[in-house]
Amino acid sequence: MRSKRTGLSDTETPPPHFYGHRGRLQQRLLDGGAEALPDYEILELLLAASNPRGDTKPLAKQLIDHFGGTLAGVLSADPDAVRLVQADGRGLGNAGIAMLRAVREAALRLGRSELSRRSVINSWDRLIDYCTANIAHSQVEEFHLLFLDRKNALLRHERQQRGTVDHTPVYTREVVKRALELGASALILVHNHPSGDPTPSQADITVTREILAAAKPLGVTVHDHLIIGRGRHTSLRDLGLLAG
Repeated sequence: MRSKRTGLSDTETPPPHFYGHRGRLQQRLLDGGAEALPDYEILELLLAASNPRGDTKPLAKQLIDHFGGTLAGVLSADPDAVRLVQADGRGLGNAGIAMLRAVREAALRLGRSELSRRSVINSWDRLIDYCTANIAHSQVEEFHLLFLDRKNALLRHERQQRGTVDHTPVYTREVVKRALELGASALILVHNHPSGDPTPSQADITVTREILAAAKPLGVTVHDHLIIGRGRHTSLRDLGLLAG
């Protein structure tokens, strides 16, 4: 016998309640409505890739809340920290965490590819987005170098140092040496402030000027030093702090 309400026979199990919701999310995504989806719904769909038969909405919401209220915070979080977050007694295993890391890496590679095909100087908003995605959510200071070619397109991006919550060592000689090895014509220095406040310290200003002084005689231009915070950034060039 079949139920008039569900259309199922007495021996058939109805599909889980979240299947319809997930299907609607998928259709909105395919129809070009991704911009209207909140972060937790995007994450919900991502988590479903590693748990297609489970309701991923509660865990998606819990992860978003735990890591600063944004999808970027979840994707940038330490895997061990992600592993500890649970909803309804369930969390992410290796497959789910690997999927999140793969998504983040794919996004970063897409950003690098775009910056390598055009002048970074003329794509400043994209550059800021790329740097923010890389290090804004890191729990320790990281010092990165963007090496540019003669057309100011991205030649290579490297992390030179990883430090503590409020300090990372910077070696001027190594910065300039690496630029020469790569045949770079210009540099953009980038580091983060885990506190979220991108105000430059005196040490930030000093090391910038040291690198500028060492690079200039060798024909390597230092375009800027960007400090990335949480949702904010500071340009030492805009502040007039690159002058000797």
